[in-house]
Amino acid sequence: MKHIKAFLVVAGWPGLLGQIALGTTLLGASAFAGDVRVIANPSVKADSISARELKSLYLEEKNSLNGTHVEPVIERRGPAHEAFLHDYLGQTDDELQKYYQALVFTGRGLMPKTVSSDAEVVAYVARTRGAIGYVDTGASLEGVKTLAIADSSGGERQLVSRVEPAYPKDLQQRSIGGTVRLKVVIAANGSVEHVDVLGGNPILGESAAAAVQKWKYAAAGSRTTMEISVPFDPKH
Repeated sequence: MKHIKAFLVVAGWPGLLGQIALGTTLLGASAFAGDVRVIANPSVKADSISARELKSLYLEEKNSLNGTHVEPVIERRGPAHEAFLHDYLGQTDDELQKYYQALVFTGRGLMPKTVSSDAEVVAYVARTRGAIGYVDTGASLEGVKTLAIADSSGGERQLVSRVEPAYPKDLQQRSIGGTVRLKVVIAANGSVEHVDVLGGNPILGESAAAAVQKWKYAAAGSRTTMEISVPFDPKH
């Protein structure tokens, strides 16, 4: 951030500096605010799980991971539950409950074990062979292991709604442009969760990141990480 501040002071933009600092703070505060950890009983013969596998296990489309029978556990409520639904299942709690009720009614599945807190999730997973669950990143993990999430990377997602980035007038008038490279994390429901600037002019990068945060992609089976390029042409 020091090199950005120096550039702006030389250019005489104290007001813009404050706006960018505020925007950076807001973006950083919102990014991954609802992160969760996926945990498993030590009997589960896996150290990682893909987002697609995780969704399949919780929707009871499959019941094993690396040859181990898996029993998912869910929370009734709370930040970790909401984040898990949003990030990995792409459903609301009401939609998930109706889905499970339909499985039970048709005889194609059972209601999963449901508990009330992160502590109860950890306790159940620790004592139950094959159990898998999710908790907030700050939860105690005694007796369980954490499964790394293998995000889908490099896959293309169809862009549904695009917001054009604002081109700072002073940069455009001085013919300062170029291409900004961004890493974008897209939720299963198509919303952009997080944006990192990988390369390009830092001021243009801030503008591009703010716009891309508002983009909407087509829904998919899991979270996706992509690299995209946003051009800034001072002639247009």
